[in-house]
Amino acid sequence: MADKKKSPQKSSAYGADAITVLEGLDPVRKRPGMYIGTTGPDGLHHLIWEIFDNSRDEAMGGYADDIEVALLPNDRIRVVDNGRGIPVDIHKQTNVSALETIMTTLHAGGKFGGEGYKVSGGLHGVGVSVVNALSVYARAEIHRDGGVYVQEYARGIKQASVKKIGSSSFTGTIITFEPDIEIFKEGIKFDWNRIVAHLRQQAYLVKDMRLTVLDLRTASEKEVKTEKQVYLRDLRLNTPSMTFYFEGGLRSLITFYNQHQKPIHKNIFYCERLDIDSNVVSVEVALQYVDDISARITAFANNTYNAEGGTHLTGFKTSLTRTLNTYARKANLLKESEDNLTGDDVLEGITAVVSVKLREVQFEGQTKAKLGSVEAQSAVQTVFGEAFSMFLEENPDDAKQIINKSVLALKARKAAKAAKDSVLRKGALEGMTLPGKLADCQTKKAEESEVFIVEGDSAGGSAKMGRDRRTQAILPLRGKILNVERARLDRMLASEEIKNLVVAMGTAIGDVFNIEKLRYHKIIIATDADVDGAHIRTLLLTLFFRHFMPIIEGGYLYIAQPPLYKIAKGKDIRYAYDDTEKAAVLKDMGITEADTAQIEETDESLPAEEPTEEEGVSKTPRATKVNIQRYKGLGEMNPEELWETTMNPAHRVLKQVRIDDAAEAHRVFETLMGTDVPARKSFIQSNAKLANIDV
Repeated sequence: MADKKKSPQKSSAYGADAITVLEGLDPVRKRPGMYIGTTGPDGLHHLIWEIFDNSRDEAMGGYADDIEVALLPNDRIRVVDNGRGIPVDIHKQTNVSALETIMTTLHAGGKFGGEGYKVSGGLHGVGVSVVNALSVYARAEIHRDGGVYVQEYARGIKQASVKKIGSSSFTGTIITFEPDIEIFKEGIKFDWNRIVAHLRQQAYLVKDMRLTVLDLRTASEKEVKTEKQVYLRDLRLNTPSMTFYFEGGLRSLITFYNQHQKPIHKNIFYCERLDIDSNVVSVEVALQYVDDISARITAFANNTYNAEGGTHLTGFKTSLTRTLNTYARKANLLKESEDNLTGDDVLEGITAVVSVKLREVQFEGQTKAKLGSVEAQSAVQTVFGEAFSMFLEENPDDAKQIINKSVLALKARKAAKAAKDSVLRKGALEGMTLPGKLADCQTKKAEESEVFIVEGDSAGGSAKMGRDRRTQAILPLRGKILNVERARLDRMLASEEIKNLVVAMGTAIGDVFNIEKLRYHKIIIATDADVDGAHIRTLLLTLFFRHFMPIIEGGYLYIAQPPLYKIAKGKDIRYAYDDTEKAAVLKDMGITEADTAQIEETDESLPAEEPTEEEGVSKTPRATKVNIQRYKGLGEMNPEELWETTMNPAHRVLKQVRIDDAAEAHRVFETLMGTDVPARKSFIQSNAKLANIDV
């Protein structure tokens, strides 16, 4: 076949003039997601981590031992350290101050080589310049060589040259920034608990580092400014604050993670080895097994948390499986007729922290979620393998408990596989028949389909009649499903409600789970607005978090928000989703506060009064009454009401389920749905004021 000729009009239109060159920090503002991952809450908090990482690197190098992170009024953040201070002398290559170079130039910093940093978590000077580019205001204040130097910026552009404003005996760096609302359009809202949790974790990883977090968002300008540069831990201020200092390092972190767990062995394993090779500065690992079926492994590279793991985690898992199998065979704890323990078997119930430090670190992406340095895998595999083998030999009682737990996991895995295979075989014999209670939608396109998981047959009946049959499926649940927090797969699949849900979604479960086979791209939990409804919703969220995480990560899970009130004034009928919206609706209807005191809320819909005529004589119509119906459940709505308020895409309110902090989410599910009653009671007491109680 002859080649097609290119259109001369199209080819001539694409020339040098069509090439855009972004200079300075323009690329960051143009594509912020390439540098901070997202412009949502994750990216917003990532700005803090980038600035903090630079101060922490000073502490890791032994140049600082005190760091303060403060939340200031007007959405500003201030990070202070008592390190060496960023250099302010003229840089030979750029002919401007080294401070200005670092703050306004990508890939400029002390982390490329030389003696600036032996180990760093930052990615070669990208961090602070990216934060500067994405901030409507930034200020760098440097204390070094007896002087105080300042430079301010707006969206990455310097407002003046670096200038000396005074003298100081303090040495360190103070970075203040205010994120740009044009970039973070979802809003600038810093989460105090999230910041404290992240920084507490960091404090465990750097020995002899004191770390303070201050909430000065409601403080006065004078309190925030602190005239004599007394920044670090100025606890005279009457503000929320947290100070962390841990000498135990990773051992202390394991103890913290397992504070609400029951360890199955007494001794916490810990090892550390320095200067493994020319690039790997250190490998540090701590672990302890607990009476649970979940695995909690946290990985760090140069003290940067790697949410997606990486080469160091691969080395750890490989070595753990090999070492336990070798010891189990040697100690006759694993019979010759029994299969080897798999990676899943030995990870059940483990709490572990793996931390490596490298001179030249390679992350997969600026957000540093995954370590890519190949040297880390063999280093962790060797160091951990040798140390853990010795630990098992020296602590035979602990070793026996660990092996027995892994063997139990192996047997449970086989039982679960048999149960799963039985379900799959049954489904195959029935032609993969969908559950009888499922009212499926007509379209077969997953991207168009949505399924409502509703509570009870009453709500299910209304939903089935009120839905859009083409795109909306309905799956009613009968009562509360099994709490899967500590349930194995075989017991889960014995539950008819869970099995129906698994078959309806089409993804299967366990090691054969396949997100590509998901039949609905919107899975909507629709439960009643009462205590039982909240419990059912929590049980379902636990199921998805523990066994269908990719569904949450893919953005396919939602929670429906049915209205609480139906407000009728004559023929004017409106719905309100909370008390604030109810007040706004009443005000819009012309109902005053004095009138609202006379309105009686009911659980049933009442007909509005109409003018009447008697014996041909027209009577003066009485004032139209206002009827407020408070819904207790979806089953109280007729199909038209349920469609209009909860199911109609044009009017409904859906909340997408997201996970901002997987470790914190794990802790909350473990506390609320686990077996530690005192921990759950403490959590409820601590958070009671945040609850909306429906009396």
